Amino acid sequence: MNSSRCAACKHLRRRCPSDCIFAPYFPSNNPRRFAYVHKIFGASNVGKILQDLPVSYRREAANTLCYEAYCRIKDPVYGCAGIVDQLNEQLKVAEYQLATIRAAITTTLQPSYLLDQSLPM
Repeated sequence: MNSSRCAACKHLRRRCPSDCIFAPYFPSNNPRRFAYVHKIFGASNVGKILQDLPVSYRREAANTLCYEAYCRIKDPVYGCAGIVDQLNEQLKVAEYQLATIRAAITTTLQPSYLLDQSLPM
């Protein structure tokens, strides 16, 4: 067994060629990274995606595939969309709290003579 195989080749139990498409993005010291991607997308599909991209985009694509696979394993129904929905809800709550605080500050900082309607003008 050659210890210089990438995580993908180790997982697939094959020899790692010198021009392995997976090697730069799935190092042998992080086998879980490829396992997630393989479980969700399949090694062949991931290889095709990486092969079809320019080299400058491959690292980001591999990172994105890993994150999407992790989210899908964590939440099989919603995956990344579930996280986006949670963040949107948090954003709505934060915006409501901000509006409430701004209104309170505006009310507090107004001159008292504008607040007292009982004074004759």
